Amino acid sequence: MESRVIVLHTNENWGLEVLNVARYLGMKNSGYVWIVTDLLSSVLDTESTLTSKARSDIQGVITLKMYTPDSKQKRKFVNKWQMNIPFGLNVYGLYAYDTVWILAKAIGEFFSQGGNVSFTKDSRLSDSMSIFNEGNLLLHNILQVNNMNGLTGPIRFNPDGNLMNPAYEIINVIGTGSKRIGFWSNYSGLSVLPPEVLYMKPPNRSSSSQRLCSVVWPGETTQKPRGWAFPNNGKHLRIGVPNRVIYPEFVSQIRSTDMFQGYCIDVFTAALNLLPYAVPHKIIGFGYGQNNPKFDDLLRLITTNYYDAAVGDFAITTGRTKLVDFTQPYIESDLVVVAPIRKLNSNAWSFLRPFTPQLWCVTGIFFLVVGVVVWILEHRINDDFRGPPKRQIGTILWFSFSTLFFSHKLNIDMSRLVPLNSAEAYEKALKDGPKNGGVAAVVDERAYMEVFLSTRCEFSIIGHEFTRIGWGFAFPRDSPLAIDMSTVILQLSENGDLQRIHDKWLTRSACSSQGAKEEVDRLQLKSFWGLFAMCGFACLVAFLVFLMQIIRQFSRHYPDLEEELGEPSSRSSLQSVRLRTFLSFVGEKEEVIKSLSKKRKMEKASIRNTDGDQSVTGDLKQKC
Repeated sequence: MESRVIVLHTNENWGLEVLNVARYLGMKNSGYVWIVTDLLSSVLDTESTLTSKARSDIQGVITLKMYTPDSKQKRKFVNKWQMNIPFGLNVYGLYAYDTVWILAKAIGEFFSQGGNVSFTKDSRLSDSMSIFNEGNLLLHNILQVNNMNGLTGPIRFNPDGNLMNPAYEIINVIGTGSKRIGFWSNYSGLSVLPPEVLYMKPPNRSSSSQRLCSVVWPGETTQKPRGWAFPNNGKHLRIGVPNRVIYPEFVSQIRSTDMFQGYCIDVFTAALNLLPYAVPHKIIGFGYGQNNPKFDDLLRLITTNYYDAAVGDFAITTGRTKLVDFTQPYIESDLVVVAPIRKLNSNAWSFLRPFTPQLWCVTGIFFLVVGVVVWILEHRINDDFRGPPKRQIGTILWFSFSTLFFSHKLNIDMSRLVPLNSAEAYEKALKDGPKNGGVAAVVDERAYMEVFLSTRCEFSIIGHEFTRIGWGFAFPRDSPLAIDMSTVILQLSENGDLQRIHDKWLTRSACSSQGAKEEVDRLQLKSFWGLFAMCGFACLVAFLVFLMQIIRQFSRHYPDLEEELGEPSSRSSLQSVRLRTFLSFVGEKEEVIKSLSKKRKMEKASIRNTDGDQSVTGDLKQKC
């Protein structure tokens, strides 16, 4: 069967026999996990010696043992037992000893409370059985024994009558002995620390705290088993693959055979070869080979168990992850925009070109959402509009993923999305352009577009990707194979095999031999001359305004510069003085200028007052 984790719970007589048969059937080899309840630990404690056959049967087994903390009282009792009893003492013997003492104390309390031992016949019971009339009182006294420290440690009962904080030792059988690898308690779960240490701390059930020591598993290996394997029953996994028509480089059926080839098939095969176990499988095509099948329909067949997995160029989306589990992405295939290189000189951008001649090349999504709107506006202004409104934007390849992205995320009407279904249709539509019923750009996943552009050098990817997606292989929900495949896909990426498979199927050199290709995504210095011109013009206007303000302030603060010189001066010397004064004025702070202006006004007012006083004095002298 598929499972490799087996839990064995039986009595002591049958436990070793089951393990012996399991070893005979090869079920104790590497890859198996055997967890045996405390029957095995009881045997190990009771039996002083085991046969070599029995020892071989239990190698690598994990077993449980009720935990009893070490104490002086326990050690003394065990030593006394070993000196007088010919067989070993297991943990049940310790609990039996404590039970006798608990019962003795409870009966003592029972009699001190006036209890009476009497029985009553019940018709529902056999003749040999009777009901103890004071049973409830005795049970109450048993549960009240909460201050006793026995061989098994402190004895406490909860309101339900169960022992408080029960715990187990987890034991790994190795060689001729065993090793304790940790503890379990209902207080803190798995731990390498004794339970009584954890009782003094807050309970912690986080995954990081659940730890055990290293284990030697069946087959004498320390490597952690996966816990499952493909059953050796001759059944093959049914692997569904899309029978593609467009881009056969990814998945395609070999003509006149039932075999498939392509990039996705090679990645899947390389991943299977890295798995530490064989995966018998059969690849089954989905589709009729005339049109590309609907990928979502193929994935739904996994949920109905028609396929055990699906291999192909499946984009990992939120809607699909609700149906199946995907592996680690083996390729990133973001949405990109492809347009003709000659679009760089399109008249659609004539009125923007003086300012930002390559602004639309910065990002593909800007080209679609803003650039095409500009194209519409220009054709309406020039009265050169062709076609019905719903064909104004013919840009998008109609795949389900990209269609939903543009309609839901960008609110582009579905009527403006033109469906194209082949690489030849892409090429024709891009060459025709929107005026002739074609498209302005094609949006598709990068992996497809790289193959498309490898032999069509007149087109190019515009800008960068604007949403991130990846491709993965699909498996049923909670499939352990999906986890293992994700691990080996990472190994393929690290050792370079993924890149080599990519280069084999998806890399072409047809365009690289044509010399230097025009790089429409790269902005050069001359691309920004319009921005530089705008900035220069704005700076010039600001400077002129500033200069006019300075001249106005200078004229207001120094209106009588020629009179201040005191004596007649030549025109050249006057201009030189005025220039020096103007330059000094420009360098002064505004607060200093205001202060000087105020001081000059006060001096002029003082001079006028002095002149008036002298005139009055002269008139008085003349009168006298």
